[in-house]
Amino acid sequence: MKKLLLLAGLAIGLNATAGSGPDNPASLTARANALTRVMAEKAQLDEGQFLKVKNLNLRMLTELEDINTRFSADPEIRDVRLADAQTSYYRELAHLLRPSQLVAYTRSQSSMTALGIPAR
Repeated sequence: MKKLLLLAGLAIGLNATAGSGPDNPASLTARANALTRVMAEKAQLDEGQFLKVKNLNLRMLTELEDINTRFSADPEIRDVRLADAQTSYYRELAHLLRPSQLVAYTRSQSSMTALGIPAR
């Protein structure tokens, strides 16, 4: 449930912070880059992993934005689709990271609040 709230908070934040519109590719790319930089710091990604994770993050952010747009009128379906997207994202991420990196990433995620703000 905590992860679903984190994902929902991320999705809401994405819509609220979109630069010149929800479909702004530059804004999505900038957010994917920022997210990947944080992940690279926490999980010690190598260059190849960084590029693959950045592409995965861009796909995930694009999918989240699409789900929020398409299912804005039906919160139940939106929540199910967001949960499915999150599951798929974590599955793909697990294939890209080494076990020690996945543990480091998971630990950093568990220190986040529902709004995606690091706990202090």
